[in-house]
Amino acid sequence: MDESVVRAIAKWPNVPSVYGWLSLDRRGQWLIKGERIANPLVSAFINRNYESDLEGRWYFQNGPQRVYVRLEYTPYVHVVDRRDDELALATHTGLQATQVREALIDETGALVLRTDVGVGVVSDRDLAAIAELVVMDTGEPADEASLAELASGTPGRRLHLMYGPRRVLIAAAVSHELPGRFAYLQEPRPAPGEPEC
Repeated sequence: MDESVVRAIAKWPNVPSVYGWLSLDRRGQWLIKGERIANPLVSAFINRNYESDLEGRWYFQNGPQRVYVRLEYTPYVHVVDRRDDELALATHTGLQATQVREALIDETGALVLRTDVGVGVVSDRDLAAIAELVVMDTGEPADEASLAELASGTPGRRLHLMYGPRRVLIAAAVSHELPGRFAYLQEPRPAPGEPEC
């Protein structure tokens, strides 16, 4: 969190929170009232000051005020970052994932990863690159038929995601069950009696 934000919280501790204005789409883009934020400096500021509370509500700390975020799907969006011919994963906020702990494919073919930095859907723009990391039980790269089954959301064969030294089984998941499974709220609401702007 930015130092200026920490100082603002200390100076004005009781500023009411904002709900319903800011959202995060499946590509890691920030939107205000449905309009994409095009200014990279504003997006970077939001990224640096993005966190969750104890109830699983994700927010952007805008100075002393919390702006709760409507999540189109997951709290993070994983993107591919190529470094020295190595494929690396990062969140839309720039956090580097060093470990994949769980890999799930939902009924729409979206790939959701729980990494050491959090849970996030893989951006659809990066699915082709991620396919390079998918292997069969034998350790051989997945063939086109297996990848097509995976993309349909109903993998027929056991497939794994290789990331670093770990091989993680890609399991089937149901999209509407993921918020409960990973303890996050897609549409934060104020608690009873909580003031809001």
